[in-house]
Amino acid sequence: MAVQFNHTIVHARDNRESAEFLAGVLGLEVGTPWGPFVPVAVDNGVTLDFVSIPAESVVPQHYAFLVSDEEFDAAFARIGAAGIAYYADPQLKLPGEINHHHGGRGLYFMDPVGHGLEIITRPYGSH
Repeated sequence: MAVQFNHTIVHARDNRESAEFLAGVLGLEVGTPWGPFVPVAVDNGVTLDFVSIPAESVVPQHYAFLVSDEEFDAAFARIGAAGIAYYADPQLKLPGEINHHHGGRGLYFMDPVGHGLEIITRPYGSH
């Protein structure tokens, strides 16, 4: 078997809130809680397992999701409808813009505890 990434634990102040936020933006389902974890699975079999920890202990991370053009359009519409601030760059200096890196589209936004989330339609280095 080839090495595959299976899951990661994502720290949150409220595991349900953060899982529902991500699932809502990406059009995914929140899975059945298991122990302290609330999972969100993506289509390549990787699961993000959200766990609640004290808010002051959360260290912001970055999570990027490769999506189709149609999925990007749907997520972008949900981001707009929810009034979520988005940016064309990871430094958050280009608000209200998307980028067109690698012949695709991408944007950055923050989750409820400050994790940086990114959606892209083309993998880095593909153009």
